[in-house]
Amino acid sequence: MKNPSSPTRRSLLAAAAMIAAGFGHSAIAQENYPTKPVTLIVPFTPGGSNDVIARVIGQRLSQIWNQPVIVDNKAGAAGSIGTDHVAKAPADGYKLLITNNNTMSINPVLLPKTPYAVARDFAQVTQLGAVPVVLVANSNVKATTVKELVALAKATPGKLTYASSGSGSPQHLSAELFKAMTGTDITHVPYKGAAPAITDMLAGQVDLQFGAINSLLPHIRTGKLRALAVGGTRRASLLADVPTMAEAGLPQYDSEIWLGLAAPAGTPAAVIKRINADVTKILNEPEVKEKLAEQGIETRPSTPQEMTKLVEKDTARWASVIKSAGIKAD
Repeated sequence: MKNPSSPTRRSLLAAAAMIAAGFGHSAIAQENYPTKPVTLIVPFTPGGSNDVIARVIGQRLSQIWNQPVIVDNKAGAAGSIGTDHVAKAPADGYKLLITNNNTMSINPVLLPKTPYAVARDFAQVTQLGAVPVVLVANSNVKATTVKELVALAKATPGKLTYASSGSGSPQHLSAELFKAMTGTDITHVPYKGAAPAITDMLAGQVDLQFGAINSLLPHIRTGKLRALAVGGTRRASLLADVPTMAEAGLPQYDSEIWLGLAAPAGTPAAVIKRINADVTKILNEPEVKEKLAEQGIETRPSTPQEMTKLVEKDTARWASVIKSAGIKAD
């Protein structure tokens, strides 16, 4: 019989104790999360909807968690740079990503050299909100409804034009989805950003645009642009009198700019659950809902599973549009 106090046995027992202690510390760390500052990566420049929602949520999370929540803008390559940065970060919940259609659903299909794979590299945490997409026409367009617009477009194929904030943008794809579903021929005029597109819309240089409600609303309210329909499946709270595409005669149409939160794949389930619960609580606070609504953002908290399904559904939809329309990245 071997001596229970032999050096070999003592070494094995010591190793086992260290492993057990390690698991214990890991479990405690997850239970007490967060124990140090958390960073929210926004893969776009400051000022947009992604940045706005990150700062509103980050401020409240820092109060709930008693830890600094830092918003870090890592822009570039249509959001791919900041997104890939989080994909390669430690899976411990201390570096999170603000996501949207571009980074999760469009880039992986449109950009052949996208450095990350969504299903492999990310754990979806929750949807944060949505920015409604609105179809607007300038005052020169002789159509006040979607039905009239379709009739006009079919009577004058290729004559009507629509502006977008760039090839492959959600606004561009929204228009191409509309064209495919209505069988119309409307000419695309891409711009480098939403601002110059709106400027030419107001000047009557371009006829139509599918754009984010927060950038178009001031011009809709002054009557310089005419809102024909909202792209999502529900009416926009800021344009309650404007019908959805379904109400306007396109029941299968669905397009909006959504915002979400993701963590690196492998982040402990307990940490994901904690973040989801706290963010959901924040998004349901009346003051937060009101503050974001003023920026054109409608809060939409979800479960991680619901967010995963949204990403998958959105990716399939835009992959189909990109392929059928032959869209290439700029």
